[in-house]
Amino acid sequence: MAADARNLTGESLAVRPPDSGPAGAGRPSPAHLAPTAPSPPPEPAPDGRTGAFAAPASVPLPNASGPREATTRLVAHGCWYPSADPAGTRVAFICDRGGVPQLWTGPVDGAAVRLLDDGPDPVTEVSWSPDGRWIAYTVAPGGGEHTRVLCVRPDGSDRHILAGAEPGTSAHLGCWAHDGSAVAVTVAVPTAVPAPDAATEAAAPGPGPGDAHLPAPWQGRTADTQLLGPAPRTAPGPGLPSPQLTVGTTAIGAPGGSTAPAVAFGDGLSAYLIDPDGVAAPVLLAVEKDAATLRVCDLSRDGTLALLRRGPRGRREAVVLRTADHATTCVMPVADGDPWIGSFSPRADVLWLRSNAHREFAVLLAAELDPEGHPRGWSVAASREGIDLELLRCARDGVSAVLAWNVRGMSEVEVLDTGAAGRPGVDAGPSGGPEAGAGTSGGPGVDGAGRSEADAGTAGRPWPDEDSPTRPGTDTDRPSRSVSLPHEVITRITDAGPRLLLALSGSRRRPGIWWLPDGATPVRTPWSSRDEDAVPPGRPPVAPVPLRPTARDGLPLNGWYYRAPGRAPGEPAPCVIHLHGGPEEQERPVLNPLYHEILGRGLDVFAPDVRGSSGYGRSFVDADLGRGRFAAIDDVADCAAHAVLAGLADPARLAVMGRSYGGYLTFASLVWHPDLFRTGVAVCGMSDLATFFEGTEPWIAQSAAHKYGHPERDRELLRALSPMSRVDALRAPVLAVHGEHDNNVPPGESEQFVRAARERGVTAELLTLLDEGHEFLRADNRRLFRRAAADWLQRHLSV
Repeated sequence: MAADARNLTGESLAVRPPDSGPAGAGRPSPAHLAPTAPSPPPEPAPDGRTGAFAAPASVPLPNASGPREATTRLVAHGCWYPSADPAGTRVAFICDRGGVPQLWTGPVDGAAVRLLDDGPDPVTEVSWSPDGRWIAYTVAPGGGEHTRVLCVRPDGSDRHILAGAEPGTSAHLGCWAHDGSAVAVTVAVPTAVPAPDAATEAAAPGPGPGDAHLPAPWQGRTADTQLLGPAPRTAPGPGLPSPQLTVGTTAIGAPGGSTAPAVAFGDGLSAYLIDPDGVAAPVLLAVEKDAATLRVCDLSRDGTLALLRRGPRGRREAVVLRTADHATTCVMPVADGDPWIGSFSPRADVLWLRSNAHREFAVLLAAELDPEGHPRGWSVAASREGIDLELLRCARDGVSAVLAWNVRGMSEVEVLDTGAAGRPGVDAGPSGGPEAGAGTSGGPGVDGAGRSEADAGTAGRPWPDEDSPTRPGTDTDRPSRSVSLPHEVITRITDAGPRLLLALSGSRRRPGIWWLPDGATPVRTPWSSRDEDAVPPGRPPVAPVPLRPTARDGLPLNGWYYRAPGRAPGEPAPCVIHLHGGPEEQERPVLNPLYHEILGRGLDVFAPDVRGSSGYGRSFVDADLGRGRFAAIDDVADCAAHAVLAGLADPARLAVMGRSYGGYLTFASLVWHPDLFRTGVAVCGMSDLATFFEGTEPWIAQSAAHKYGHPERDRELLRALSPMSRVDALRAPVLAVHGEHDNNVPPGESEQFVRAARERGVTAELLTLLDEGHEFLRADNRRLFRRAAADWLQRHLSV
């Protein structure tokens, strides 16, 4: 199968330069981190694997200073994920103008840009330190799911790996301490070597509970390392209408804590504060065994509270930890989507949270915190009926928050005054306002509930109730102003001093970064692509129109239809049903080069949101859980039928295509509805849910179990839902596409389906993209994929 793939893809498309060179100089030790010698790599376990909770080691990289242009410059490039310096005059961002997403910096209102990391590994997240001295960022070697967190000076010097260099580990970026002295990093480490339990630690010699988990030079220096947890259990948060989503309030523990995993998939997540200068030992904040996610989202300015987001998809939680006694003060269910879900006020006396706890759609919640970090009561600070709050970013000055609402896939933005109406839930006292947002700290914090009603204080209730919109504590009359957007979708908001930076995308442009000099009129940054650069001359992008299909069980669905240029209005066209991933993703009206390629071949594209998609309420997201996934497969056929009955699509020339979960639905649609589609293109899709769970990363399996079913307890359901169990019904030719380094959905998922199709005499091909993972991030590979997919579809639909 690999030989077939390489015959189709050609030669490898990337060259990796060797790493060499010293790291940069440090600075005096921060007050809360004790100095120590530079850290060696963690001690290996007897089987050669890194210890389960060993602190990450810093690794120097070559000097990347100095301005340069990429070897290959893309005119129609994309810029996204902005993070501003403290003055708000310069911005670090991700840009693919060199053919791969890389780290760049440039002035907000100038054209001169600088490439800070010329390596081949795609950059996925960026965060400028609050003191302006460092830029932290995450890279994905080979485009896979194993990521590393790096730091570099704004001039490109002193570049080094902070975490994720050890074999088998993966690191994820969190927030900065507000003085810039440390950055939060979560490290995923295989737990093949069990961590000592509480009894072992109590009997072991040495001064501290976490001593055995540190590299040898740090053992015996407990005063240099702060451990948070284990924490006592707290009262439950708000109940949820769906039994599958009801969550307890398990405390986060340090190594040896009593937290019991929900599903044992074999990885542990450890959250650290790391000094980018390398002169102090890491601070271990929290540990979760067999965890799906753990991200440090915010730290109070005085360091007394830490805010984290954890949990699998559909069961996310926000957690507040008190650092003085390692107690979990509250836990609150939160929505999926953007991981930066809330914020502390500057004085940590108010907590802001984007949450859908006890309701269908996410709203802005606010709580006054007592001096111990407990919420005294919750109020709804902003909400819209039937609309999700999608993004929340709080200003550094603590007097405003920027809210992005998802209106059937389109974004609406407003700036909310968070300081004018007093503290949430009480009648007197000034509000501290929200904390700085993602522009400097990588994102705002998390939130929680966990006190009984008797402890709820003057608000009268410990959490908001969707059925009581006028209850005491509700505060929805705060002043706000709308921001007009030049394009349909906003993907990120950054506070840049007196300005706001917005990452925007739309149906007629590549992703770009805009700034608001007067707070109301966005201005495109000079280094973002212009609209006229988005596509080649003579082929303007197609703006989609919304369609509203209805499933066979009466559930309303949604989608966007793209009509190929030159097609007469009443003429049915060959049509590709394209399915997004997730399944919790949502089809948005943004420029998709793949759609542009397909439309250029005279084929229409219908991109629906079947059940399980986000943006239409939590019940819609949960409608595909368990046996509901069979209905999601039928939704694909119902969407195709809607396009045919509307007179848009030719029933004899239909294709189905999708990526990730959409790839799974493509495989499934071809075998559940074998006579409906003439062909299919499945990209990074699962063909057998059992082998998917066996091959994927443990933390991905942990999160996926809630969506698809447990690989042991729900084995029969997973078998029944797997396309491989019905491959005998396959009739249509299929093209499978996969990245060779995909460790989210392993390439074997495509290989086994193609092999089975060929054994049954069905035409099937496999395109393996070299040096790619689950996402296709390199320009040459993306171009190859688009052309190969469009060629395949045109060949099978144009006859």
